[in-house]
Amino acid sequence: MIVKYLLAALVAGLFSGALMTVAQEARVIPLILHAEEYEVEGGEAEPAAPAATGTEVQPEAEHSSLRIGAALSEVAEYLSPISVAHAHEGEHEEGGIMFGMSRFSGTLLANLVTGAGFALLLAGVSLVTGNAITVANGALWGAAGWLAVHLLPSIGLPPELPGFPAAELGDRQVWWVATVVLSAVGLYLVILKDGIAAKVAGIALIAAPQVYGAPQPADIASNVPAVLGAEFAVAALATTLFFWIVLGLSLGYANEKIAKAD
Repeated sequence: MIVKYLLAALVAGLFSGALMTVAQEARVIPLILHAEEYEVEGGEAEPAAPAATGTEVQPEAEHSSLRIGAALSEVAEYLSPISVAHAHEGEHEEGGIMFGMSRFSGTLLANLVTGAGFALLLAGVSLVTGNAITVANGALWGAAGWLAVHLLPSIGLPPELPGFPAAELGDRQVWWVATVVLSAVGLYLVILKDGIAAKVAGIALIAAPQVYGAPQPADIASNVPAVLGAEFAVAALATTLFFWIVLGLSLGYANEKIAKAD
């Protein structure tokens, strides 16, 4: 039975990750590439000259390969504690990112892995707590995951475009992980546990990292327009909400069709 639940989670995760890639390509990735134009204008991200290989490298093709980091950075912003600003820093290092894969292929691979990982995590929580994920409640499970992993952490650390200032990576990671864990436990107490004490404790856990405050950069100056950053944050949160709703629904469907199949 456990094997079937794991298989159902993997199927749902891969499916959700693939749809996430389509959603990102439609709205989020163009915003990242637009922001890179301001970054280059500010003299912060000039592509390195290609090594002499005896074969001419087309400038546009080389520049496109260097943009892989931006796409993967965007994935990292939504689905890990590493922000776009920090993950983008290694984009222009020699050798590129993801073994020379195209931007779309690299993003798809990252989303498939991430989708499978979150699906397994969601299925594990369901099994441990004894609350089954079904088509009827799948959207609610997905919304809860989005709240814990994205919306609540974004209060202190909103999604950031390349070129935006950011605090030290280690400090941001620690705060992000703590916020996700405390928010997830808090939501569990508020939603799934009975009693006033559990509700109050859950709200306190959710509020704790926000009261403590997220690490912020000393200098907030940036060449990227603030309106573009705001548009990106909205698109990022909307895209991840879509991902989690699809994940919850597809996991519920997979559970009913695969995990419970005779």
